[in-house]
Amino acid sequence: MSFVRRSPFLALVTLLVACTSLPSQPATSSGTSPTGHLTLVGYSTPQEAYAQLIPAFQQTPAGKGLAIDSSFGASGTQTQAVINGLDADLVALSLESDVNKLVTAGLVGPDWNQDQHHGMVTDSVVVLVVRKGNPKHIQTWDDLLQPGIDVVTPDAFQSGGAKWNLLAAYGARLKSGASPDAARAYLKDLLSHVNVQPASGREAMTTFAGGKGDVAISYENEAITAQQAGQAVDYVVPTSTILIENPVAVVKTSSNVKVAQAFLDFLRSPDGQRQWARLGYRPVLQDVAAEVASTYPVPSGLFTINDLGGWPYVDKQFFDRDNGTVSQILQELGRSSGRG
Repeated sequence: MSFVRRSPFLALVTLLVACTSLPSQPATSSGTSPTGHLTLVGYSTPQEAYAQLIPAFQQTPAGKGLAIDSSFGASGTQTQAVINGLDADLVALSLESDVNKLVTAGLVGPDWNQDQHHGMVTDSVVVLVVRKGNPKHIQTWDDLLQPGIDVVTPDAFQSGGAKWNLLAAYGARLKSGASPDAARAYLKDLLSHVNVQPASGREAMTTFAGGKGDVAISYENEAITAQQAGQAVDYVVPTSTILIENPVAVVKTSSNVKVAQAFLDFLRSPDGQRQWARLGYRPVLQDVAAEVASTYPVPSGLFTINDLGGWPYVDKQFFDRDNGTVSQILQELGRSSGRG
């Protein structure tokens, strides 16, 4: 059974919301002169989280006096920007496959995901974000196909979050016993209810918060961020949904590899993971995950990208621009990728 979450985190933390996309201003610890410099390039949704995590790291011995620049945008766009020469010491992207593109480009080591966390820094799940009080009574994936329901989800050819969203919907149909053909038919029906596809998960949430749509498919952490920012939204965790795994990797060509690794180590430390949890993310550190298990219950039908064949298969099968399932569906609907 799905359930509606109504902002259990508001008493724990208040987030800054007046942030721009690219780039953010350097963050430095007060009262000190920077003794080093670090550039973080990330996907759009954790911008507010890093606005708190960066100063917290700067209060540690490893981060004291460190200046940190950051830029945030759609994961695919950010990945390509780094390949094209955008300065980065650490990358925080939406998809493992985006980091692997940097491996292919010679910018990230092939062993980036060989640690105990498989290269991940946080987890999340795909949820259905609804208006406060859930006036359309959205509870399940099937409810998104009700006549007149307007769904907001980003463009899957720019946004990593959009890929997670569509795979969550497709995989949930398979979990219910549907055939792959029936699951594809569901995706087509779902996309017929999507009238706008913003470039990123953050833009999609901004669009929804601005009054467009009846429901937004999004990250759980993005829904919590919206609630903490005072947006009038609730969110529904479907019984069947996908586990979102969020990778972070050090850029091996960086001149600040040791400092970048120290920041990554902080993000995965118990203190760092507890801060992630307060900011709406599911910890990858198991001890901390156990501490917040009541806040982040595991959906009974949770599945992973590996249950769908893994990213190499999924990217080719679903998101190839020419022959992928999503491209074919958009063509059948008379649409093209990247429309706004």
